[in-house]
Amino acid sequence: MHPWASRLANIQPFHVMALLGRARAMEAAGRDIIHLEVGEPDFPTPAPVVAAGQAALARGDTFYTPSMGLPALREAIAGWYRVRFGVEVQPGQVVVTPGASGALLLALGLVADPGKRVLLADPGYPCNRHFLTVLGAAARMVPVDAASGFQLSAADIGRAWNADTVAALVATPSNPTGGVMSPAELAALAAAVRPRGHLLVDEIYQGLNFDAPPCTALAVEPDAIVLNSFSKFFGMTGWRIGWLVAPPSAEAELAKLAQNLYIAAPTVAQHAALAAFHPDTLAELELRRQEYARRRDFLLPALEAIGFVVPVRPQGAFYIYADVSRFTADSYRFCEELLAQEGVAITPGIDFGERDAARYVRFACTTGIPRLEEAVRRIARFVGRPG
Repeated sequence: MHPWASRLANIQPFHVMALLGRARAMEAAGRDIIHLEVGEPDFPTPAPVVAAGQAALARGDTFYTPSMGLPALREAIAGWYRVRFGVEVQPGQVVVTPGASGALLLALGLVADPGKRVLLADPGYPCNRHFLTVLGAAARMVPVDAASGFQLSAADIGRAWNADTVAALVATPSNPTGGVMSPAELAALAAAVRPRGHLLVDEIYQGLNFDAPPCTALAVEPDAIVLNSFSKFFGMTGWRIGWLVAPPSAEAELAKLAQNLYIAAPTVAQHAALAAFHPDTLAELELRRQEYARRRDFLLPALEAIGFVVPVRPQGAFYIYADVSRFTADSYRFCEELLAQEGVAITPGIDFGERDAARYVRFACTTGIPRLEEAVRRIARFVGRPG
């Protein structure tokens, strides 16, 4: 057999998927498994969004849309920035994409030539660096820690940027830590990046903010390239619909990329997403945001009481990134044994980079408090056993 492309050697699988497969097999055999590993909302898509999708199907709206997206949806997204954040975005700056992954591919294709580098925080979402590998570019992983809230800082830009660097990519709220950058931190970062290259900001968990109102990087850097999604806050993971906001000068280039990479985002999902901004939908989403905050406020102190160390209080998303070095020197093995012995599935730090990966695990608050209470009982029993 002829060999596959050599780039594949530099793309790692999600290690948690092996754990998830084991968990599903255990469930099929009758074990009760508590899933705290999957980064997916446990609430169904809001009813108005489903109804809008069903109406589109009934009307026969199943043909291609323009590659940049339905004009009405691009206008609605631009209106969202104006109403929610007081930021003026023109519909022509908005590209509707197949999920935030489609937006990420467009953004990286826009800025990163083969051989060029993009600065990423370590730990961070793994697909960012893998997409760069597919494009022939590369990530420069910048180790970050609790001192910066696990985020890239302006000082990091000064230290890490070199002649091959073209952009920096940050996420706020972030996966896996739930860290949120303040407007001042975003402004300082933007000022550091502006004379050097492009600033890309992943805002796909925007709206799932707990301790301060959500903000957008576009409020402090109008030329930022911003990725967002209907998956997390809006509860539309399986619909595969997201968006990108870019400077007006990028519109023609993004249109070329979109046409060639995927033709257009899913038509029915685009029609459904129009209802995401309906007042009834937003009222339901606010109740869900409050529930995620309650879950964090239960699980965080409960884990700390057991002996986990959470160096940065998560201010957004639905994750808790916890130091397990008190219990183990191998967080992946910790996850394997916790699943096998107690039926609790969590994500090992190795999925998010190299910086202290063996010390950390991620908990996803994507199940109700009664199940979180049971998970805490099981975890406490597990870590209380003699080695």
